[in-house]
Amino acid sequence: MLEKLKYPALRDAYDIMARASAVPLWEIYDRLVSDQPAVHGAPHLWHYAQMRPLLMDAGTRISATEAERRVIALKNPGLDRPGIAQTLFAGLQLVMPGEIATAHRHSQGAIRFVLESTGGYTAVNGERCEMRRGDLITTPSWAWHDHENTGAGPLVWLDGLDVPLVNFFGAKFAEDHPQDQQPIDRQPDDSASRWGAGLRPFHGQHATPASPVLSYPYATTRAALERVASSDAPDAHHGWKMIYTNPLDGGHILPTIAAFLQMLPAGFRTRPWRTTEATVFAVVEGSGTARIGDAEWTFTESDVFVAPNWTWIALEAHTDCVIFSFSDRSAQERLGIWRAEEN
Repeated sequence: MLEKLKYPALRDAYDIMARASAVPLWEIYDRLVSDQPAVHGAPHLWHYAQMRPLLMDAGTRISATEAERRVIALKNPGLDRPGIAQTLFAGLQLVMPGEIATAHRHSQGAIRFVLESTGGYTAVNGERCEMRRGDLITTPSWAWHDHENTGAGPLVWLDGLDVPLVNFFGAKFAEDHPQDQQPIDRQPDDSASRWGAGLRPFHGQHATPASPVLSYPYATTRAALERVASSDAPDAHHGWKMIYTNPLDGGHILPTIAAFLQMLPAGFRTRPWRTTEATVFAVVEGSGTARIGDAEWTFTESDVFVAPNWTWIALEAHTDCVIFSFSDRSAQERLGIWRAEEN
């Protein structure tokens, strides 16, 4: 830990400290406190056209039951451990027609953004949430969840979890449900009816910091985004961008994960911006160019790309674009450490 010393004449004292399991702060201060954040990970893009064949091949080689979860994890090439970012996990999950991904729960919170579907659902704490392309499903910490493909084609979605963050805290737990599928004791869209219609139950309170709404259908979110775009000028850095929110307090959907949906008109170029959050993007509609740090790629529908923390981001739309994204901004805002810069 003390390879290059600022004060080599003190090495004998440092050796004594080391035997006492201690270290001089003045030798390592710059590694702990600095005027700019260290960037963790590298910008990277995963083309869906390349990833889908890998996923379909996995679908012929291992069942959803054997795999527990048939997921191809997206590993950031700039990190030495699994994860798409320092604090986030992301992967592409596949459930084939007629398959069930059995029920379990874990302390890590999760979101599912659907990329491909002819029919299927995720069940969360006794409620079935339909999975259509562009739908966002939340799975709060320690919520029972299972998945079933009821359609004729593959069901594919982007998983986003706070696995690295929860594991950093040493707070990971998991449990399998005694049944393959949990009992369904609530009507479809029950949570949206109770909490997401400008109403809340007269009796009872929502007890967790996660949003009580489990499903954010794309038909609803895209229509809202389009209405905003029809009346407001686009923001120079983000186009038209909206936050998926907890209806109880207007905050983010999970205490550790924030999610967003933005629209960029054809020909629009955002001005560069960066924040302390790590952000994962998934293209829902359209094509364009992403410039993240020194990297530049052309993206199209269902591609996924990541921007590490404190890295400049600029997007250009070749055609009208709708882009989903999620980040660790929610956790950072709760800790009071989130910061942003715009050019």
